[in-house]
Formats: sequence, structure tokens, C-alpha cells
Amino acid sequence: MNALTSAAPAALAASARSAGPAADPAADPAAFRLRIEPGPGQQLARAFLWLGVAALIGSGVLAIVLVLSRTPGIAAVFPLRDLFRAALVVHVDLSVLIWFMAFAGVLWSLAAGPSGVAWGWAGWALACAGTAVMAVSPFLPEAQPLLNNYIPVLEQGTFLTGLGIVGAGFGLTILRALRWGAPAPGLPAGAAALQRGVWLASVAGALSWGALGWTWAALPSSAAGSGTAYYEFLFWGPGHILQFQHALLALVAWFWLADALGCRPRFTAVLTQRLFWLAALPVVAALAILPLTPVGTGEQLTAFAKLMEHGHLAMLPLLLAAAATLPAVWRRPPSPLKSALLASLLLFVTGGVLAFLIRGVNVVVPAHYHGSIVGVTLGFMGVVYLLLPQLGFADPDSRMARWQPWVYGGGQLMHILGLAWSGGYGVQRKVAGAEQVLVSLPQKIGMGMMGLGGLIAVIGGVMFVWVCLRSMTAKNRPAAA
Repeated sequence: MNALTSAAPAALAASARSAGPAADPAADPAAFRLRIEPGPGQQLARAFLWLGVAALIGSGVLAIVLVLSRTPGIAAVFPLRDLFRAALVVHVDLSVLIWFMAFAGVLWSLAAGPSGVAWGWAGWALACAGTAVMAVSPFLPEAQPLLNNYIPVLEQGTFLTGLGIVGAGFGLTILRALRWGAPAPGLPAGAAALQRGVWLASVAGALSWGALGWTWAALPSSAAGSGTAYYEFLFWGPGHILQFQHALLALVAWFWLADALGCRPRFTAVLTQRLFWLAALPVVAALAILPLTPVGTGEQLTAFAKLMEHGHLAMLPLLLAAAATLPAVWRRPPSPLKSALLASLLLFVTGGVLAFLIRGVNVVVPAHYHGSIVGVTLGFMGVVYLLLPQLGFADPDSRMARWQPWVYGGGQLMHILGLAWSGGYGVQRKVAGAEQVLVSLPQKIGMGMMGLGGLIAVIGGVMFVWVCLRSMTAKNRPAAA
């Protein structure tokens, strides 16, 4: 164990060096790594990473409330039902919307480099301001939580204003990536392939933002009948499209991590770039769904659900190429990048399998999307570990970073398996405390397993934030040139 532990820092350092600008991609044109050049793009990427870490800190605090409010025994002692709903809204928005978009902002900033940097800083400032407003809004009067899918909201002017500012900020960030983030002529083939994936993610993001504007303009406020239903229809289509953005960036993360570990996927860089186009192609169907299905109808809800169900199959070739590296990755010495890649693919595949087990509206549904979301998150965490020294921060604590993906991923695996088990016995989603009506022993075992796994996952999340904060607040050193 001591030998493995002592090998971890060297493995992390070697991985970071192989992925950063110190090793010019031109020296190995087939290497799957983004080029990271010191300058305005790198500085903007640092700022977006700070936003993402801050969002995770707030989300982690609220996650403790969520887990306790659904854990048998504890939920009966503390009256957390009302707080559960308000905490769930902000927790989801911080941990999914803000964290994922901030990480996308990191990669878009690196891809665009110094071009249009004023747009990037304006987008970052708006995103930060809107996030702060959303974070304080639950503590202000008249905060009515609505647990609609994708972007749950507090039906309150302050919260909705903050959400609108966030949307404007990330909208500017997406426009900058669209304009300046595509691969430049002459870029090494491997770097161009990953940068194409990053750029196509911005295309998906732009389509999502456009779909939101279309739906908002076409959906009368009285058409849905209630606040929850209105926001369900408003965010349903855009939310489904946004999943393609996250999936494309997850593919970028897996290829980059595998390459950094010396386990390069066997696809050529040219083929990989073409397969990124294939993975993004299904989002074009949204351009037909929006005008051909009436807004605010079950027909449109079904169309977008089918788009996600079948459209993500287009990413299978790249997913299988990443998964094919796992035997070689498994044989690598312990390192944070290895842990992150293995745990990410495990959780993502588990979430995908659970999607085929959904029957009705029960907690199998959150089991599915928690698996997929956490799989993507773990991939992003691995790339953060890889990027920290290349963004001018200190080297991360490799021992804690090596264990963090397993603690976080293992806890989340227990969490989602407990939810899936309980869903099979009819436990409903989006309820807490006595509303869960846990009457049978299997239901209680499943939800108890969920609670324990959730608490372990919170510890893993805290570990990630701690590693990042220690690295980001240490005396910075210039990134390798």
C-alpha cells in the first residue's frame, strides 16, 4: 500500500504533464488533448472553474438536508419536509445547471483562447451575479418551490430574476464558443477532434437556449393550468437538448483522461472527429420538433423524450471506444485520473441500464438520472484534476484526489441502487418524510441504503471541493509554457 500511495503523486504529475502545454500536441498529432495556452483564455477558464467549485460548495451543503429528510428514522425526528422542497430546488440548480455550465465554460474558454474574451468575461460576470441571487432567494419571502423537471424553480421574482441573469451570462458564453471555439486550420488532429466535440457541445447549448426562447414565446402563462406544469413545459424541450451538450463534453473528458493515462482509444483522430458529428446530429431533430408539435402538449413532451431515448444511441461508438480502454486503464498505477475515469464510466453505464427499468413515476427515475449525471460529473472532476496545474494552480493533493472518485462514486452507486430497489416496491419520487409511506421492510431497506449512500457521496463531494480549494488557494505558479 505504501508503494502504491507513493506512486500516486508521480502518476498524477506525469498525467498532467502529458496533457498540458508543456508537451506540445504538435509533437504527437494524434494525442487527444486540448491545447492550453497561457493568456486570456486560460485566465477566463480559471474564473469559470471558481464559479463551478462555488456552486458545488452550496449544493453540497443542501445535499445534507436532502439526504436527512428522506432517511428513515431521521426524517421522523426533524421536521424537514418543507425545507426539503426548497433545498431540492436550489441543490439541483447548483449541482446540475450551474456546475455543468461552469465546467463547459472552462472548456469553451480554452477552446476560444484570446478571441472575443470580452464576451467571455461579460458572460462570466452575469453568471456569477445570477448564481448569487438564486442562492439567497430561498431566504426571502414568498419562495414557493416548484419541483418541475430539469430546472426546478422557486416561484418568486427574486429567484426568477437570478435565473434569467444566469441564462444571459451562459448565453453569451455559448455565443463566444460558437463564434471562436471551432478547431482552427492546422491544429493537430487529436486536439482538433476534442475541440470539435467541445464546439459541438456549444451548438447543442445554443439550440437549447433557442428552444427555451421559442417555448417561452409560444407558451401562454395560463395554458398549463398551474405553476409547476407551466415550468415543466417551459424547460422540458430545452432540458432534453441540453443533455446532448453534457454528453458530448463527457465524451471529451473520457477520451482526454484515457489519453493522459497512456491508454489512447484506438479510433483515429479523423474518425473520432466524424463520430463527434454523429453524436451531435440528433439535436438537429429539435428543429423539427419545435415547429411541428404544439407547445404545452403531451405530443411535444413525448417527442423530446423519444429524442433523448433514441438520440443518445448515436454516441455509442465513442462510448464503446472509451470503454475499450478500461482493461489498459485498470493496469495503470493508482492515480486520480484513473479513479475518475473508471468511476465515471461505471456510474454512467449504470444510469443508462436503469433507464430501461423505469415503470411509472417512482424513485427508479431519479436513480436513472442520478447515475447518468454523476457519471458525467465524475468525468468532469477527473478533467479538473488534470487541468489544475495547467491553469496555474498548485498540484492537487494526489492521495485524497485518488480516493475521492471512489468515495463519491461508491456512495452514489449505493444511493441509486437503493432508489432503484425502493422504486421496484412503489416508493414515489419527489416526496420526503412521512409522505414516502414506507410500510414494508424492503422499502425501508432500500431507502436506508439510499440515505447511507447519499451521506457517503456527500463526503466524496466535500473531498473534491477540498482538493480543489487547496490547489486553487495555494501559492499559484505559472502554468507551463
